[in-house]
This record gives sequence, structure tokens and C-alpha cells, in this order.
Amino acid sequence: MANARLIACFILYTSLGHVPSSLGVILRTTDKIVWANEFEPIELTCLIESISTNNPRIEWKKIKNGVPSYVYFQNRIAGDLEHRAQLREPANILIFNTTRSDTAEYRCEVAAIDDQRDFDEILISLAVRVKPVVPRCSVPEAVTVGTSTELRCLENEGFPAPQYRWFHNSEELPQDPKNSPRLVNSSYSINPDTGGLKFRRVRKEDAGEYYCQAKNDAGHAQCPSQTMEVYDVDILGIFLKGFGAVVLFICVFATICHSLKRGCFDKKGHNENNYNWPAQNDGVDYGDADEGHFRHKSSFII
Repeated sequence: MANARLIACFILYTSLGHVPSSLGVILRTTDKIVWANEFEPIELTCLIESISTNNPRIEWKKIKNGVPSYVYFQNRIAGDLEHRAQLREPANILIFNTTRSDTAEYRCEVAAIDDQRDFDEILISLAVRVKPVVPRCSVPEAVTVGTSTELRCLENEGFPAPQYRWFHNSEELPQDPKNSPRLVNSSYSINPDTGGLKFRRVRKEDAGEYYCQAKNDAGHAQCPSQTMEVYDVDILGIFLKGFGAVVLFICVFATICHSLKRGCFDKKGHNENNYNWPAQNDGVDYGDADEGHFRHKSSFII
């Protein structure tokens, strides 16, 4: 009677979709989201909690941009992990040196033909951190007191995207200058996401050596230091430049007036308008047009 009840319970249990672990393959992993540093080893775990089949079929697939490709197939490493990975018991994948191209989703699949539940799979997401390279920094060579200026820092290789920090004379600038008694009167602001260092009004104390550092979880890199000089407003220089411009204008104006007074432009126009008049060297004085057709000279005898 007891055995009949046990069989009835088992039939009811299985009909509801519940399979005892001893009758089906079940997989698990220690981490479904895995981070790794570039060029360092990482192991993706695919642990078989329960299985009855002695030689199950194990496969790994890499899914990138929605497209799957084999990583482990027919008992060997395949694809872009060939010669860079190996299968470790029971079904783990060990990557010797990860690269940024390994960032993807990986699916472990186990088929066990002797188990009532003969298939299971588990999905693992791998993200490879990339250390930043030396950022490109832009620091103005010279600025004037009281003006605004911006220092720039940019790095495109690091993953995740790095955060930026600025250093002045080898000391890190705090995010908010009001947090430092020494910089409480400074007007700068730092954007840690874009790498910009902006001064609303430059002070003499802002002169010095500057460099930027890009940092993420994989490491950091910094650009060589560059010098920014700060000058006072050059009032004398501005006056001399303005005075020179006025003097130049007066000279040009005087030259034009003198040329007009000498009639240089009129004479040129007269010659251009009368260049085709015939020469009158025949000894006859024709006189003016309003005195008749012509008149004889006094030496003309009939």
C-alpha cells in the first residue's frame, strides 16, 4: 500500500513538470556576470549538479551581437578561442589571455541522453576591462589674468570608459575647489566624464605644470605635463597698438590728400581721354572754333 502511494506521488510530481535531480541534468554557475582584465586569464564555470549519463555532450557557444558561434564543439576548442582556451572538468572554459574581442555572452549546453531531463543550458556574460592608453591633453601655453580658458583630456581605448583627474604642479585638483582652503578662490570646474578643466577667470596662481590622468578598473594612464603661463593685462601694449593703428591711418589719409592736391589722378584721366587727337604741326593756326573756320597768319600773301 505504501509503495502504491509512493508511485502515485511520483507520477503526480513528474506530471507537474518537477523532475527529481537524480533523473535529469541540472547546470549552475558561480557567476552569471563575469569581469576580466585584458590579457589576464579567466574561467567561465559550468557546473553539473546532477546527471546520470556517463559521457554527456558538452558544447559552448559565443553569442556576440546576437550571432552565435562555436567555442567548444566535438570535444575541441573552436573559433577565435582556439589555442587560447581549454575545457576543464567538468565543463568549465578557461581562457588563458582574454582580449577585448572576447566581450560577449557565452552559453554552456549539456545533453545527457540517459537522463529523463536530457538537456540543460546556462548563459554567462563576460566583459573584458581594457586599461586606458596615454590620453591626449591640450593645455594653453599662455593666458591673460581674468580671462576664461579650458584644458582638455581625451582617451578612447579604455573600457569601461575612464574617469579623468587633473593635477597641478603634481598635486591633484579636487573636484570642487571650495573643498580646499588653498583653492577656495579659484573658479575652475572639472568634468570627470569628458576630461574638461574650465577656468571662468584665470588667476596668477593658476600658472604652472598640468597633466591629466585617465583611470578605470583595469588601470590608469596619464599624459606628459605641460606648462601654462599666466600674464597680467598689458595696458601699455594695447595703447601702443591702438596708437600705431591711428598713426598708420593718418599717414594713408595724408598721402591720398597730397596726391589729389597735386592732381595726379586728374592728369592721368586727361591723358587717357585725349590720347587719339591728331598732331597739328602743318604751320597753320586754326584758331578757336568760335572764330570762324580759320584765319591766315600775318605772313600769308595773296
